[in-house]
Amino acid sequence: MTPELSLCKHCALVRIVTTATGSTFYLCQLAAEDSRFAKYPPQPVVHCAGYSPTSSKS
Repeated sequence: MTPELSLCKHCALVRIVTTATGSTFYLCQLAAEDSRFAKYPPQPVVHCAGYSPTSSKS
C-alpha cells in the first residue's frame, strides 16, 4: 500500500509538508491538542478515529 491510498491524503485535518529535498510528510493537526494522534503518522493510514474527509478529493 502506498501513501496515495492513505486516509491522510484526503483528510481536512492534515497539512502536507514538503522538504527542500522533495520528501513529503503528512502533519496531523489533531496531534497538537490530542496525544492519541501522532504528529507525523507512519503511512499509509487505513483507519483513524480523527479522520475528517475533505469536501473534494484530489
